[in-house]
Amino acid sequence: MRSQVPFSRKARGKSVQQQKTERIAEKPAERETEKAKKDISETAGSGESRYIIPQNENFVNTAVVDELTTRVESWIKAGYPVHLIGPTGCGKTSLALHVAKRIGRPVVWINRDEAITTKDLVGGYFQVKKETLVDNFVHNVSKKTDIINPEWADNPLTTACRNGYTLVYNEFSRTRPIANNVFLSIFEEGILELPAKNGQDRYVMVNPEFRAILTSNSVEYSGVHRPQDALLDRIISIHMDYYDFETEVDIVCKQTGVREEDARRIVTVVRKIREKMELALKPGTRACIMAGRFLKTLENEKEVPLEQLLTDVIAAKVSSYQDLEIKQKIVKEALAEIEKNSLSQKGVQPGEA
Repeated sequence: MRSQVPFSRKARGKSVQQQKTERIAEKPAERETEKAKKDISETAGSGESRYIIPQNENFVNTAVVDELTTRVESWIKAGYPVHLIGPTGCGKTSLALHVAKRIGRPVVWINRDEAITTKDLVGGYFQVKKETLVDNFVHNVSKKTDIINPEWADNPLTTACRNGYTLVYNEFSRTRPIANNVFLSIFEEGILELPAKNGQDRYVMVNPEFRAILTSNSVEYSGVHRPQDALLDRIISIHMDYYDFETEVDIVCKQTGVREEDARRIVTVVRKIREKMELALKPGTRACIMAGRFLKTLENEKEVPLEQLLTDVIAAKVSSYQDLEIKQKIVKEALAEIEKNSLSQKGVQPGEA
């Protein structure tokens, strides 16, 4: 009788058991990672704030600006989101960042447009983690199992809601209203709904420290959507206009470093140009700053014609060369009017200078 030699093979389930042991060993490391994330969240007011809170060191805080700042802060403290509405370049974003910094919490910045969706605001399953499990049950037979685990990634709105950060939402009304529906339950019930998730993970309780400041152009501007009435009922809208003359001069001096005399001349001309242009085409304080920085760059080098400088600044909003000539004429008229007023104040008649 022929003796039978046992067939040599690996122990059943050995590789499976080995991978199971490795996975168990990995769990403490995962728990340490989660603990580290929690620690970061809890200390966000210190270390993280160094690079999340925007710096705005040249913010000009005159009596007019201080009054507006206090008004916004009061509504924020009362628990309401504030929506700053005004023309381009009037200082909405600077004021929003200034108030956000004064709140003292880390700031999350959102700058949006018409293409934005709810997913871009709250997050989604952006990555897929694939794991392969191999079981060599028989020496020449492999059993392979692919395990696919989608990974969720928070976007800015969810990050702010979870951690109690201050949200600055720039160009709020340029986003389509349907994408902003997620704010309805945030501002009213204090709950953020994540549409892509299921079960209890679908809902996030908004941190009590969460604050929101929104900025928008008025509806007269191209590409601006009117927010839904239900959302407007939940926010405080503060309409802004261009600052007064002295405040604009202070802003230009502090932002550019030009002489006060030059800043006054620039602001005077730009304000005259505003009077002659439609709302969406009016140059804002930003245009004054651009002109001031250009003058400062060429300081002590050569004389810069103010007419050409200001024409270049407002040329971004022209549609054709013919349109540019019309704007250039407006600049010439504004400069001529200022020169005439200056001579009149000195008691000199035009043509006698």
